[in-house]
Amino acid sequence: MSKRSVDPKLLEILVCPLTKGTLSYDPKAEELISEKAKLAFPIRDGIPIMLVDEARPLDDDGNPATRD
Repeated sequence: MSKRSVDPKLLEILVCPLTKGTLSYDPKAEELISEKAKLAFPIRDGIPIMLVDEARPLDDDGNPATRD
């Protein structure tokens, strides 16, 4: 299975649904990252899932948040 890339034009118009801030693309994890919200939004079958309930929380270093 080949990794897909996100169209740069799409990245220009997409914003975090929570903060309305910019997003960055993580090609390794295939996620859109919101630094302000500390959330990673998944990309499934080339489609960004921009729902807060579907996002993965990040810790202060941008890594997956651990649950105790």
